Amino acid sequence: MVVTTTLPVAVIGAGPIGLAAAAHLLERGLQPLIFEAGPTAGAAIEQWRHIRLFSPWQYNTDAAAVRLLARTGWEAPEPTALPTGGDLIDQYLTPLAALPAIASRLHTGARVVAVTRQDMDKTHSRNRDTAPFVVRVEHADGEVRDYQAAAVMDASGTWSTRNPLGTSGLPAVGEAAVANHVSSPLPDVLGRDRETFARRRAVVVGAGHSAANTLLNLAELAAQVPGTKIVWAIRGASAAKVYGGGDADGLAARGQLGSRLRSLVESGAVELHTGFGIASLAVSDGTVTLTSTDGRTLEADVVVPATGFRPDLGILRELRLELDPGVEAPRDLGPLIDPEFHSCGTVEPHGGKMLAHPEQDFYIVGMKSYGRAPTFLLATGYEQVRSVAAALAGDREAADAVQLELPETGVCSSDIGTSCDVPAATAGFVAETSGGCCGAPEPVLVGFPTGLAHGRSGEN
Repeated sequence: MVVTTTLPVAVIGAGPIGLAAAAHLLERGLQPLIFEAGPTAGAAIEQWRHIRLFSPWQYNTDAAAVRLLARTGWEAPEPTALPTGGDLIDQYLTPLAALPAIASRLHTGARVVAVTRQDMDKTHSRNRDTAPFVVRVEHADGEVRDYQAAAVMDASGTWSTRNPLGTSGLPAVGEAAVANHVSSPLPDVLGRDRETFARRRAVVVGAGHSAANTLLNLAELAAQVPGTKIVWAIRGASAAKVYGGGDADGLAARGQLGSRLRSLVESGAVELHTGFGIASLAVSDGTVTLTSTDGRTLEADVVVPATGFRPDLGILRELRLELDPGVEAPRDLGPLIDPEFHSCGTVEPHGGKMLAHPEQDFYIVGMKSYGRAPTFLLATGYEQVRSVAAALAGDREAADAVQLELPETGVCSSDIGTSCDVPAATAGFVAETSGGCCGAPEPVLVGFPTGLAHGRSGEN
């Protein structure tokens, strides 16, 4: 519980989860201080504004944020409509960030580079819990400034730290050297990035729904622009997981996504290579050669890294964290979200108690709280910050009363065509990060773009 103090609660990231955190803190009588690395709220989502979420508006807004907006005469979008990332920004995040109660506490172009305790590093214990936090921020004009805070909620997402193309969790040999030939994780194939792909050979790497959406968009581009070539490389032995259940799928849109992709592969429009773990990349005369761990090669003009995301824990180096050794989530949460055993719909609702660390009054929330797991839901993030705000206000009963209502058919997939639940890299209802059931970001993406796509620093 936050001690009685005039210091604010620092919120890192002004994506959907960060702004929801601020709204809940305000309702609790606490003062948020919000730092967003990008130039505007929802800057990470701006990277995938062309993506349509498969989940309707009713699952993509936070209750406290809506209550704040409603006081201004804000008109809520049609609850059953499917927003794009751009809609999420324009119709929800931008109006929310413009509210005086939020805008007066929001710093954009403010990248948090470190969080620590006043006058002590992580080795010092005496009076640690009562010492204020120090949040070091690098502003867009180059100024570096330290801010004191009574508590910290890190909602910075994972969009800015995608997984490498190589196997074993490491970049492939030569990956840095071909960076100019690697696109963003969710390129706007039919819009902003059209000329990057038209009449060129693209290799999409990854087996999640973000990869599927990019492949479908590339197929549409290829139908419009002859000479556009599409290659799909996955590490697994089969693409069956991405194809899903077809007509038998509980979510029609998810089934259509898989069925359309399967048809493209069977027709030869998409050239699929399975068991292709990338060992090295090299570029010569503008062409990238991807070499697999078993010696096969592919050539590309541009590579799409639909490989998911991971948390940037470097800024938290001086804090006492307790993380699951596998997925890098809070230790108690890790076993509940391990993608080898859980899908999006089987993760229990959770809040401040499960997200707590040995560092008192510090919480990682949103997509970043799931570490490397791809099972994050945007609705889960909203419940996280509601609980944490209650805990910081001293309302333990409300903090522990966590609940989450999801559609009975599930939410762990993306929509057809250019639709997906993202990031942050990434911030749709689902943030897909690594080819698991959920994708903002990898944003299908929230997530992040797995999602996403809390973006990106990425935010949720």
